[in-house]
Amino acid sequence: MIDLHTHSTASDGTFTPSELVKYAAEKKIKVLALTDHDVTDGLEEAQHEAENQGIIFIPGIEINIAWPTGEFHLLGLGLKNVSPELKELIDFLREGRIQRNIQMIEKLQQQGIDITMEELQQRFSTTTLGRPHFAQLLVEKGIIKVRQQAFDRFFAKGRPCFVDRAGASLSEAVKAIKTSGGIPVQAHPLSMYVSWGKLEDKIIEIQQTGVQGLEAWHPGARISEAERLEEMAHKLGMIATAGSDFHGQKVRADRHIGETAGAKKIDDRFWEQELKPALLRIHGDDDLTFRQ
Repeated sequence: MIDLHTHSTASDGTFTPSELVKYAAEKKIKVLALTDHDVTDGLEEAQHEAENQGIIFIPGIEINIAWPTGEFHLLGLGLKNVSPELKELIDFLREGRIQRNIQMIEKLQQQGIDITMEELQQRFSTTTLGRPHFAQLLVEKGIIKVRQQAFDRFFAKGRPCFVDRAGASLSEAVKAIKTSGGIPVQAHPLSMYVSWGKLEDKIIEIQQTGVQGLEAWHPGARISEAERLEEMAHKLGMIATAGSDFHGQKVRADRHIGETAGAKKIDDRFWEQELKPALLRIHGDDDLTFRQ
């Protein structure tokens, strides 16, 4: 099995980068990508542990893109370094997160909930604090019973404490990934909420910005949809990837490392026949070492 989309405590996962790799080894994962939201902080730690565990490690990132419909995330797979362009983008997104968190705290306080930024920072060590961390803190303070209630009552779109997240421009994110040696892959494309009748044209438009792959297989898709996306990717000359979007069982109990749409185990063809040849075309060798 392989997994080309996972998260650690460097963003909003529950395993540290090294714990994630150890867990992947226990689950017999042979190829693992760490793709934390808008950060590369956990890559060196995960890479070191992957060497210990004999796992092929794919350094990655998942970037939030400004988009008019639904949600658009862009994976960068096979990063070799953090280019000046990627560093600038990460700094921009980090500042956007800070401002968003301040606004959410203000809105929670208006709801009569006693919470501060200092409290949040002391409880969680990550530099990418977000809604999952707010939810966990509200559980621990006894304000809600389970994390999902935080989204249902406060943080989902249309709820009283919702604040839109800052997003990068697609063209800048593509450039940042490519100058860092990575391959831009659109994550879970169905989250754009574009109808099937218009989806291919939209993906062609996205491809023209330099996006080279589609995450066809994702737990948020049905098997039939994933098959259709994989077929579309190949028709357009793009690579198809597959991932679990694993954050840890405490965050999403329905997502399991190494499994994707329809709880199918992720076939190694997405590495051997899709991502690996694409990386070899870029780098000319199979050295995937990441250097911060």
